[in-house]
Amino acid sequence: PTKRASGVVIESKLDKGKGAVATFLVMEGSLKVGDFVIAGTVGGKVRALINDHGERLQKVGPSTPVEILGLTEIPQAGDRFEAVASDKIMKETISKRKDNEKFDRFEAMGATQVKREMLLQSGQGEAKELNIIIKAGTNGAAEAITSSLRQLESKQIFVKVVHLGIGDITEADVMLASASNAIIIGFGVKEDQNALRVSQDEGVIIRKYEIIYQLLEDIEKTMLGLLEPEYKEIEVGSAEVRQVFTVGKTTKIAGCYVLEGKIIRNKEARVFRNDKEIFKGIINQLKRFKEDAKEVNSGYECGISFDKFNDIEEGDIIKVLTKEEIVRHSLV
Repeated sequence: PTKRASGVVIESKLDKGKGAVATFLVMEGSLKVGDFVIAGTVGGKVRALINDHGERLQKVGPSTPVEILGLTEIPQAGDRFEAVASDKIMKETISKRKDNEKFDRFEAMGATQVKREMLLQSGQGEAKELNIIIKAGTNGAAEAITSSLRQLESKQIFVKVVHLGIGDITEADVMLASASNAIIIGFGVKEDQNALRVSQDEGVIIRKYEIIYQLLEDIEKTMLGLLEPEYKEIEVGSAEVRQVFTVGKTTKIAGCYVLEGKIIRNKEARVFRNDKEIFKGIINQLKRFKEDAKEVNSGYECGISFDKFNDIEEGDIIKVLTKEEIVRHSLV
């Protein structure tokens, strides 16, 4: 009990009235009001110690959970904390740890790049990524959001959490988002005036939520929007070649009967002979008797010709196709 306190951060949050609030579990030594403490990369001078009954204490011993006020920022749950002898030692230690944290963040970004390269080598094509900065009111919320976002990843797109923090959105968050081409997600927090101003200047997107399900639905829609559109071919109509007419020396016009749907000029079509595709191209001319037509419906006759394709025979089937974008409802 006589040594300086050390232990672990159980939970932390941003309280509108109290500011940065953390719950410490003192594992060794004694923690008292006025001590300088370090928790991860966060420090401060203890202004108040509050037990689970809401009572203010001057000192707590080992094996005691206590709420602490006086930290400059919000620490991460699971961080170790320790009391130190002076304000100078506290600041020097925090400065070194923040430098190490920056290095770790660069390494993490490198690992994400390796993952991206592996996707490319596996033949999945160009992998997309969504860079995100998460700011939440509590550690628990931040961890839940991060875990849920990881589950949204697919082979075509994955999430890169550039930064995870507790508390309101700041100007520094916006500048980091601008530099890393990220969007900022705020859960149960707000942005300060500087952050709002800089986000407008830098074109950084800030999205705020109170319900995690809405957050996840919105992010999944954003991820779907990053994917390249996929299309499927739809058969619009088909016609049978009943007679072939030669115009000039080489040009052939297929006299057809529209079997179903409709034949449309300037649309892509496929020519089948004995159920095998022999040509794919654009319908160059479409005529109804001698007049040009934009389209001819089923049950009518028409003349069809293709540019640079004259190998038309009686009995061939011409199918007109169109492309329709596949609407994605999920990343799977």
